Amino acid sequence: MDYSRLCRALGYEFTDLSLLQQALTHRSAGGDNYERLEFLGDAILSFVISAELFNRFSDIDEGRLSRIRASLVKGETLAAMALDLSLGDYLRLGSGELKSGGFRRESILADAMEAIIGAVYREAGIEPARALILRLFDERLDRVNPAKALKDPKTRLQEFLQSRSLPLPDYEVSHIAGKSHAQTFTVRCTVEALGHGATAEGNSRRKAEQAAAAQILERIENE
Repeated sequence: MDYSRLCRALGYEFTDLSLLQQALTHRSAGGDNYERLEFLGDAILSFVISAELFNRFSDIDEGRLSRIRASLVKGETLAAMALDLSLGDYLRLGSGELKSGGFRRESILADAMEAIIGAVYREAGIEPARALILRLFDERLDRVNPAKALKDPKTRLQEFLQSRSLPLPDYEVSHIAGKSHAQTFTVRCTVEALGHGATAEGNSRRKAEQAAAAQILERIENE
């Protein structure tokens, strides 16, 4: 496969293309897959974003910095980046995942994005990995509003509804996929009083619920 377009979009040229290929290989495809690189990339991403937020916002306490970081590095954001890069076109998936549309699945796209960060670190070290992350997050970092990072989406949605004497949202797990050590949860959040509903995925029920609540909050804010 020709990875030149992807490398140009990333702004990083891999010397060892087998490392990039591994970062794009789901475990369903067999052989070397992206799970170890994802583990590494997740840690590096968290460190780089933490350091950047620490330097940008000297007057914000640890709790608020943590919430801002969580809002930036969540799976939904990483999956959106992967879609912008057309990462699904390059994923190596097993037949089952291909048939079920795994190349569009948020959790797989987010994991592959982290694996690519891990692969850049493995090949070139921390500075190129840091440069890649800051390129990818440049606009999102510029849009950070510390005033909105006080509470997580579920809490903010709940308080919005309570302030208007409306019933609380309903969260329902609609699907659980994967083995016990690597599950993906699909959660449906419904706010009947406002006629809103949203579905989101996460590698835990809590993360999926937060992502679904965030979608509804965004709709409310845009109304």
